[in-house]
Amino acid sequence: MAARPVLPVLGTPVRARRRRVGSGGAGVLPLAGAGVALALVASAALPREASWLAALAVVIGLGVPHGALDGAVAAPLLRPRFGRAWFGVFAVPYLGLAGLVLLAWHVAPMATLAGFLALSVLHFGEEDAGPGRPLEILVRGGLPVALPALLRPEETAGLFAAVTRLPMPLLPGWWVAASWLWLALAAYWVLVQARSWSVRGEIAGLAAAFWLLPPLTAFTLYFVGLHGPRHMRALVNDPTRAPGIDSLGKAVRASLPVFGLTLLLGAALWPLYAAGSGSGAGTLLCLTLRMLSALTVPHVLLDRIAARSPAVQAGGGVTGSATNLA
Repeated sequence: MAARPVLPVLGTPVRARRRRVGSGGAGVLPLAGAGVALALVASAALPREASWLAALAVVIGLGVPHGALDGAVAAPLLRPRFGRAWFGVFAVPYLGLAGLVLLAWHVAPMATLAGFLALSVLHFGEEDAGPGRPLEILVRGGLPVALPALLRPEETAGLFAAVTRLPMPLLPGWWVAASWLWLALAAYWVLVQARSWSVRGEIAGLAAAFWLLPPLTAFTLYFVGLHGPRHMRALVNDPTRAPGIDSLGKAVRASLPVFGLTLLLGAALWPLYAAGSGSGAGTLLCLTLRMLSALTVPHVLLDRIAARSPAVQAGGGVTGSATNLA
């Protein structure tokens, strides 16, 4: 079966829009995705820690690889100047910055949590809405951060007590207040400014997931079902940011080395995190979310640098959703 073309990235020139996401597995991927989604929904009925483990396995196995493509984005920026040394020039500051974020979790966990949530809103929003739409970025990026605080505050507090390793019987007041402000802005945007019914339907579907499912399960559905695929499709459809990545198959293969390295780093850190945890599920939750936050900081910074590179600007490529059109 021939693959259906992916919708273009906003602002991508016509020549970029002709790139396709793949060929042979076009019918298999939706079925596999539906199977994973159903398994996740079913896992919500498990005891809390078993449900955590099921969601974290999906986050690690299917969500983390989209960030493992950062090397493919960095290569065309650095190889022309540094030659074979480009990977070291990329990896040393990248991992160093990630290490500083992990250290910040130990030194100032609540401040780091606030920074991580704010960065997540920006990153998710730009991926979903595209750049240059500040209100839409705030509304769409804030949804997976604000709705858990509004709909399931006790469960969300339990999650982040495990991540921060601080007592958290209730969510911090600043998080709750920001979530109510988000709700007001979201209601205004959806009712007055939303550009299409498909976007409104997506927001309604996500809201239902966060209402019906545990916070970590609902976030996993968003992260693996929307955020990660959109990032990979954006790379596939933009020939300037990662020239060698012109299909989803190539994107997956290119992510494997760095993804494997990420797993090795997590395994090396496990004893350190296990020493302060009362359960394996709590250890995995803490380590996974802290590592996600640590990798998100250089990931977002690299996206900024790539978007400002002369090659990307000359080609017309932009970061943002591959499926969000007016």
